[in-house]
Amino acid sequence: MQPITLTAPEGIDLAFGTSSVLSEHERRHQLARDLISNRYGLSPVDIRLRREAPGAFGHHTHLSAGSASESFPLVIKAGSSGAGTVVAVSDFAVPLGVSLLSTDPDAAEVAMIHRHTHLFPDADESSFFRHWVRVQAIREADGRGARVSPDRVRLDPVSSKGWIPDRRVHYDVTDMTVDGWLVALAFVAGPR
Repeated sequence: MQPITLTAPEGIDLAFGTSSVLSEHERRHQLARDLISNRYGLSPVDIRLRREAPGAFGHHTHLSAGSASESFPLVIKAGSSGAGTVVAVSDFAVPLGVSLLSTDPDAAEVAMIHRHTHLFPDADESSFFRHWVRVQAIREADGRGARVSPDRVRLDPVSSKGWIPDRRVHYDVTDMTVDGWLVALAFVAGPR
């Protein structure tokens, strides 16, 4: 997999990669190791990644990182779809979420998106998919993920800021297209 470093706001490192050979788990780990090794000036082999223990029943996908001698105070967020993966790394002080979707998703993925949201029913598919990745990134940044229905997420008229009404946190939303994939990053830029 050849990682692509994406432009992100200061304090956030973001990388994307695709591989039909590597598993989602392997892609996430490789991208996270590359980003963290660049951040700390270490070799990727010196980075140790661990999956955090679940706080409750279920699958927990958040990673934590360190070296042989220390833990790194980082937030690591990842999103995968098909053969694509995006990973964001930031300081603990920056709540963030990432999401991605192929610009040409398969029929099963399109059906799943339409089943789970009616947010943008009259839009063309391309606009609908862009909206979906922004909403997913905000849900990830919020920390409750699937426990928040997609139709509860609000976006401003230009879709550059988003929030969930029961929380007083507003997220900046940046999105980009890279190699046939839609990538969205939601983050808290500072005090609101």
